[in-house]
Amino acid sequence: MAGERRRRGGDGPRERPRERLRDRDPKLRQQQKPQRGSGRGRTALALTAAAAALALCLAAAAAGWKRWSEASRLVTPHPAPPAVPPGSTGPLASPTYFWGTYRPHVYFGMKTRSPRAVVTGLMWLQHGGNLRHTSEQNDGVSRYGWLMHDGENFGVQEIRDEGLLLRTEFVKQPGGDHGGDWSWRVTAKMEGKGPAPLLSLFFYVATDGQGTLQPVLENGTRLAAVAGMAEELGDFTLTFLPPTGEGGEGPKYASYNFLAAGVPGLHRLTDLVRHSLRESSVFSPPGRPRRRFFGVSSTGGLPGEPPRGQLLLHQVTLEPPAVLEVTLESGSAAGARQGRLAGPALSAALARHTAAFERRFEDTFGLGTRGVSLPQRRFAQAALSEMLGGIGFFHGRSLLRSEHREEPLPGMESVLFTAVPSRSCFPRGFLWDEGFHLLLLARWDPALARDILAHWLDLLNADGWIPREQILGEEARSRVPPEFVLQHSETANPPTLLLALERLLPDAPLPYLRRLFPRLRSWFEWLNRTQAGPEPFTFRWRGRDPDPERFLNPKTLSSGLDDYPRASHPSAQERHLDLRCWMALGARVLAALAERLGEPHAPYRDMAAALSDNALLERLHWAPELGAFADFGNHSSAVALRWHRPAPVPGRPPAAPQLRREVREAPRLQFVAALGYVSLFPLLLQLLRADSPRLPALLGSMSSEQQLWTPFGLRSLARDSPLYLRRNTEHDPPYWRGSVWVNINFLALRALHGYARAEGPHRERAAKLYRELRQNLVANVFRQYEATGFLWEHYRDSDGTGQGCHPFAGWSALVVLAMAEDY
Repeated sequence: MAGERRRRGGDGPRERPRERLRDRDPKLRQQQKPQRGSGRGRTALALTAAAAALALCLAAAAAGWKRWSEASRLVTPHPAPPAVPPGSTGPLASPTYFWGTYRPHVYFGMKTRSPRAVVTGLMWLQHGGNLRHTSEQNDGVSRYGWLMHDGENFGVQEIRDEGLLLRTEFVKQPGGDHGGDWSWRVTAKMEGKGPAPLLSLFFYVATDGQGTLQPVLENGTRLAAVAGMAEELGDFTLTFLPPTGEGGEGPKYASYNFLAAGVPGLHRLTDLVRHSLRESSVFSPPGRPRRRFFGVSSTGGLPGEPPRGQLLLHQVTLEPPAVLEVTLESGSAAGARQGRLAGPALSAALARHTAAFERRFEDTFGLGTRGVSLPQRRFAQAALSEMLGGIGFFHGRSLLRSEHREEPLPGMESVLFTAVPSRSCFPRGFLWDEGFHLLLLARWDPALARDILAHWLDLLNADGWIPREQILGEEARSRVPPEFVLQHSETANPPTLLLALERLLPDAPLPYLRRLFPRLRSWFEWLNRTQAGPEPFTFRWRGRDPDPERFLNPKTLSSGLDDYPRASHPSAQERHLDLRCWMALGARVLAALAERLGEPHAPYRDMAAALSDNALLERLHWAPELGAFADFGNHSSAVALRWHRPAPVPGRPPAAPQLRREVREAPRLQFVAALGYVSLFPLLLQLLRADSPRLPALLGSMSSEQQLWTPFGLRSLARDSPLYLRRNTEHDPPYWRGSVWVNINFLALRALHGYARAEGPHRERAAKLYRELRQNLVANVFRQYEATGFLWEHYRDSDGTGQGCHPFAGWSALVVLAMAEDY
């Protein structure tokens, strides 16, 4: 048709003789002016132009529609029925989990599982020191953490702060229609000798957009109680009891201040209280010297910030030791209440819950039966309790970036019930961390683990994507550097939730699994579609760092292993071994789930078989020159960071030198020379057959001190690897380049335990390695806890010292399962 239109242009055949004559006669060619065509020609040209313009407009509109549609899907919830049934988390449907210590970013506080919850909390100030409220990495608090916490009704925490020992305890009491009552006890005393400094304890209650609070004053100065009302709480009364001496004997002299203020947001509570402090109050105990201290003014707020909620705060200033109690009593529980849970009644309740916790812990993990020492059992209880005490409830919108538009988008409104990796550094949800958390939580409380898993799957968007980091609400966002707030729509994360589901699957109720299945299927399909590699049955993490000159080895945050060495030059030709193994695990778990539900399972079973095929795995990822499994990509080992001075710019001062990457040998497609955790993934996820000829090489690398073996656990990158302990940039110290990480060591123990029990030629070697690795890992994590009071993010491979964030009772708490040999 195009040729036909060209042939029939102008006036058609009647023009052809004149054209041929003109072409033969040069004079005619010079005399004849170019014809503009007839009216019909001009009309045709106009129509052609209009059609072209219309086509361009339609193409632009289609492209715009496509971008809008893809951006819209990014913030649209998945259409499947929710995994968490509506109303199932409220006080009537789930009273056990309604109230909790769901504010992991503060040292002590409670809230409900409500989107706009009433929150309660504690601050303190040793006069001459700093105001304490939120858990911070480097604020000078030497030790803190939950010693006992059952995740439901009870907890005991100790905090050591510059000679001050605070013991915070809580007990919940069921009753009524709004989550029941609870009581706090805070015991303050000084460690060591010398005069006790003045100590102010600040107990507060605040609203976040809904609910009302009314102060109940005593003598016009002491906030004796707060009468409140909120949507899911109904009427309630929060009572601040007068302090007593240690052990509850007699009243304790104290000075009182209170604050009633508007709150621009819960993330501004610390700033609001600090702004309200004035050194105008006087502590004047009878017969003792008078002392000035910082007290809150009775009213206040933050200038220029309109209030969105209320704050009522009760300040008690005294000399330790002292005991203070706070009770919350629900209006709907009044008929069933048999007296206030305070004083001796609270002591008795705490004693009952302590005994019940210890019995349940032993029944669950059996450490006493195994002959574990009492100090190690106390340590294991604390590790579990710190994870349970770090569970949070979050509400808000993530900030998302689509590859199809430049401007960030607020995500869909979401709620999330989740454990967190670290109360100080990472008090929010992380996708791949949570799968490891759930392995321990599933052993302690399967119903709690199922609830958390369902909350995560309800974050799925219409495409099947879950953002890897959940920064929901202003309190969570205030703790995150701006450059890490945006979540990129092409970035995945290891599907470790499926590790937990595999553990929960045999005993999980069928209706629960039916709610999960469409979402799990969609999530797995999204991973399979968006993270596909260059060949069939290969996979590639998207979202590697785009600036290769800045990084010694561009990071792969999506893998969870951040700076673990990958191909030096990111490209579409990469094949990532760990992701392939995660997909094999996912296919295996989905096949088992589909089979249990009576759904078609053959596609998942076939995919699992293909991804577990040892011959195919070797063809794609076995590196003969390394004697190990490896990634494949465009790689050069001859890279280094060098200082470069930017070229001078006329009229400007000299720029500071920059540390940039130099490539001394051009990259080529090859296996990546980086023996470490990634190399072990076919073993870690037990894809290798027990009789695999490659198993001895992996066991050899694990047991070699020149490679992965240390007296403290398996290091993340072999000592003889080119990037072992090498910085990635001027400001990025090595992270997954040599340190010992508990989560991967746990997977190694789990796998070795399996290979030691399987029929095969390597079972004795696997059993010996298992025993030694377990002993080394458990002993070092316990030793570091005894020395510092914390679980740590990772441990130095040279001497076992804790490194990174602390407390880190996320996956480092998996040491409890290792102690119990519960895999």
